[in-house]
Amino acid sequence: MDPVVKPTGPEGEDGFDAALGTSWRSMTRREAIRYGATGLACAAGVSGLAWYLFRQARAEIALTGVFRSGGPSDKVWALWEQRGWVKEAAHYLKLGNNVQCKLCPNNCLLAPGDRSHCRNKVNRGGTLYTMAYANPCTFHVDPVEKKPLFHFHPGMMTFSLATSGCGFRCLNCQNWEISQKQPEETKDATGPPLRLRPPLPESLTLDDMRRMTMLPEDVVAVAEALRCPSIAYTYSEPTDYYEYVTDTARLAHAHSLKNIFVTCGFINEAPLRDLAAHLDAAHVDLKGFDDDAYRRLNSGHLQPILDTLVTLKEMDVWFEVINLVVPTYTDNLDTIKRMCDWLVSNIGPDHPLHFSRFHPAHKLEHLPPTPVDTLVDARDIARRAGLRYAYVGNVRGLPDAETTFCPNCHRAIVERDIFAVTRLDIADGKCKFCQTRIAGVWA
Repeated sequence: MDPVVKPTGPEGEDGFDAALGTSWRSMTRREAIRYGATGLACAAGVSGLAWYLFRQARAEIALTGVFRSGGPSDKVWALWEQRGWVKEAAHYLKLGNNVQCKLCPNNCLLAPGDRSHCRNKVNRGGTLYTMAYANPCTFHVDPVEKKPLFHFHPGMMTFSLATSGCGFRCLNCQNWEISQKQPEETKDATGPPLRLRPPLPESLTLDDMRRMTMLPEDVVAVAEALRCPSIAYTYSEPTDYYEYVTDTARLAHAHSLKNIFVTCGFINEAPLRDLAAHLDAAHVDLKGFDDDAYRRLNSGHLQPILDTLVTLKEMDVWFEVINLVVPTYTDNLDTIKRMCDWLVSNIGPDHPLHFSRFHPAHKLEHLPPTPVDTLVDARDIARRAGLRYAYVGNVRGLPDAETTFCPNCHRAIVERDIFAVTRLDIADGKCKFCQTRIAGVWA
């Protein structure tokens, strides 16, 4: 992806709020690592009035969570309507001329002309619309292990796509160039229209991508043309292009394609239940097990993600949980133990848990990568808690980091190298050696 300018809209929780009331003298070593000495030095040089105004502005952002008068111009709106890039939202309340989005727990309240916290929804004349429809800003063909999903059709290739936007403001986001952008920053409706469908061109330019339309029927046709038996909604946050996902997933099932939802899990129950009827698998980022850390690191809250896991379990959608271990934020082993205990008690021992190594990115470039020993300790805690399938990701050369062991005979039954399956000793969903059933969805 091309580099982009830093977004100028509200950035949610980025660490500054927690630093406001903390002096340099009282700051712990972990806090000093977290916020960085440079940021503190800059803060110290801000005048009292400017600092007061800065705090007031951030308080307003935290209170509203939306872009006031941030909707598109009439000219842009007309162009996007012509391209089919807008659609009425699926889950919202009409409150006179105002609307309240009920898709995720942000529950954005929008006056006419306002834009939602995720940047994708706008209030036009008292109706809530999504601007993230039929206009993906990126797509690829990936192995399902890249999601990562280890217990869902090993070796399957999946057609993966995303639009812009996200309801979170993760300080460590690796895809911030699209997740923290408005749809208008990734797509251009002023040039000649281009609709992608078979027969596929040999290549696409960046300009092609910016002009390109892919309706749900096009996504399904392209996936079939590329011989991908599944579609993954990923890279940014698919909750925030919900209408596009729902229409595509419904059509994909009609064509016997599978649907994979790669999500942070920050979604309200009613829309999740509507969507889950069309899902086959989900990757859920459980970004920690401490609500304060969730607020500071991601601008979100923990309980909605736990509720999502329970709902997916109730609806019999196969899912795997990913926990990114971020130094000074989510690397507390006692907290990891509480998380593992909760998972065993509430969703059972059979859903895999992936501990993923953090690498410096976005607003946390000053942090070191997660120590490998911390990840190994976390995996050991998960196993002792009773989780039968615990993995370590983003670490090269660590023995058995991504190996699946039979919980009964303890033999290695699936071995992986990066995203390739190099050994598969599972037949009809059972260990080939002792016939114990292995949790998952196996081809």
